[in-house]
Amino acid sequence: MEPESPKREDAPISQELILKDQEEATALFGGLNRNLNYIKEQFPKVKIIARGNKIHLEGSADEVALVHGLLDKLLDIIADNHVPSLEEVRYLAEKTKEGEDLRGVLSDVIQVTHWGEEIRPKTVGQRRYIEAIEQNDVVFGIGPAGTGKTYLAVAEAVAHLKRGKVGRIILTRPAVEAGEELGFLPGDIQAKVNPYLRPLYDALYDMVSSDEIARYRGDGRIEIAPLAFMRGRTLNNSFVILDEAQNTTHTQLKMFLTRLGFHSKVVVTGDITQIDLERGRSGLVEVQHILKGIEGISFIYLDKGDVVRHHLVRRIIEAYERAEGGKGEES
Repeated sequence: MEPESPKREDAPISQELILKDQEEATALFGGLNRNLNYIKEQFPKVKIIARGNKIHLEGSADEVALVHGLLDKLLDIIADNHVPSLEEVRYLAEKTKEGEDLRGVLSDVIQVTHWGEEIRPKTVGQRRYIEAIEQNDVVFGIGPAGTGKTYLAVAEAVAHLKRGKVGRIILTRPAVEAGEELGFLPGDIQAKVNPYLRPLYDALYDMVSSDEIARYRGDGRIEIAPLAFMRGRTLNNSFVILDEAQNTTHTQLKMFLTRLGFHSKVVVTGDITQIDLERGRSGLVEVQHILKGIEGISFIYLDKGDVVRHHLVRRIIEAYERAEGGKGEES
């Protein structure tokens, strides 16, 4: 009797997923089955058949495992009361094929906007950024526009304040191309700096109602001020965010970082491809070498894969990278 032939590793296998109900199926498949059709396009080696509340998968063990894992991730997100968009399915499918760990992506809720929308890390990079903020006292979030650097930092700050982990939030930015030359602008000091602090206000007003912000600002629990106002202070029991840090000088960033007090967190955000300094080197470029390897300080680098704005933003970033030949990082 001849020995049984060993089973080929690429021999097709079949698996089946059972959905809870039609509502779950609709959320998973997307309008007009857009999500399901996209998954089929991205994994052509797997036969995917959806009938009623069942999904049948057939293909090689490795490919079926990828699709099964992607569908499981999407079902976990749906079970957490979030309906994935086609853009989110595209991202998750791409990262699944790359073998990325998608734990926490689109499932961990950081904060809820005052109109009820849940804020979640939408990419692997964003999840790492949030984890770094939770685990370190000083975090640098470096990356292009649209990666959520400022928005997620503000969400974390509000969460820390509401949970009583800190007593106040301080949001700051260098004003007017880091030189902070505000005298030529009309109005009092608040009127002068407001245009440069507007992005911080925008993020904050998503998280907290205008009445709450007015109350918090009145009792000092929220402070929004230009970077120059930080000089000479020690910031205890605070969550401090420095935005647009690529436009700080060496001296300004050193001054800011040494404001760190007890029971405080500092998050520094910036895009080193958009430096507006007319002379001198960006403090954010230098600090990556100066503070590298210090325990309690974390550098998180986000890239075009973490852009969660309109899908054209990623393509715009790619086009500029090609045109500039990567020179922007040292400008």
